[in-house]
Amino acid sequence: MSGVLEQLADLLRCPVTGQQLRLADPGEVAAIAAKAPADSEGFLVREDAQAAYPVRGGIPDLLPESLIPLGSTISPIS
Repeated sequence: MSGVLEQLADLLRCPVTGQQLRLADPGEVAAIAAKAPADSEGFLVREDAQAAYPVRGGIPDLLPESLIPLGSTISPIS
C-alpha cells in the first residue's frame, strides 16, 4: 500500500481521540491482521499504538465502530 494514502497518512487523525495515524509497517501488519476483518489490506495505527483502523480497497475505514483495539500488540510511535 503506497501512493496517495502514504502521502495523506500525516494528515489523518483518529476520529475517537484525535491522535495522529500512521501506516502500519510490515512487521505490525500480521499482529493487527489477526484481530481485523479478513478483507483488510492494510492498517492505520493510532499514535499511542492502542488501536488501528483497517484500509480496504485503498480507502481508510475511519468509522469509530471499525476501530481495532490493539492493547500492547505493537509499540507506540517514538
